[in-house]
Amino acid sequence: MPTYTLAAAVQAEIDIRKSRFLALAIPVADREEAMRVLAALRADHATATHVCWALLAGGQSGMSDDGEPSGTAGRPILEVLRHHELDGVLAAVVRYYGGIKLGAGGLVRAYTDAIAAALKLGERIERIPFAQLDIEVDYADEDRVRRWAEQHGYAVGEGSYDMRVRLPVRMPATDTDAAASTLRDLTHGKGIVRPAADNEPDRA
Repeated sequence: MPTYTLAAAVQAEIDIRKSRFLALAIPVADREEAMRVLAALRADHATATHVCWALLAGGQSGMSDDGEPSGTAGRPILEVLRHHELDGVLAAVVRYYGGIKLGAGGLVRAYTDAIAAALKLGERIERIPFAQLDIEVDYADEDRVRRWAEQHGYAVGEGSYDMRVRLPVRMPATDTDAAASTLRDLTHGKGIVRPAADNEPDRA
């Protein structure tokens, strides 16, 4: 089953009983990037009462009520992300308290409505898993391999040069088996192709 992310960040704002709720939904690669975005958001809204959030990013998901009563902010935001079948998305709602308490039910509705309003403005795109192959070839084959990668739109990282050339190549995970076979043909069986040792497949 396909999963989806957002083509670009979106935001919306709603006011409920004098409280201001600023909702943002932002595509992110992983939890580390999400935490950087949150830190910047908190810095930009240093006087906000709460910055509540939820993240769906494969095994790196999470959420926070950020001081609101338990279950009234992070969980509702997460459920909206799930309803939209999103992955690789950070959803955050910045609240400026207006002096009137909303109660637990009111808070759940407020956070749900705020992030739903932002997502209505977003374009969903299919999220394709990516993986990296480490390719080791003779110097004579480097240009051929680079041309092949360019023709397929694959990203070639910075190579290392020793007795042979080592090139990291990033591509859709579904292409790796065919790519390995093609590379062996291109290099007359002399090329060595292996999954990146320290990289989990990622998504984009």
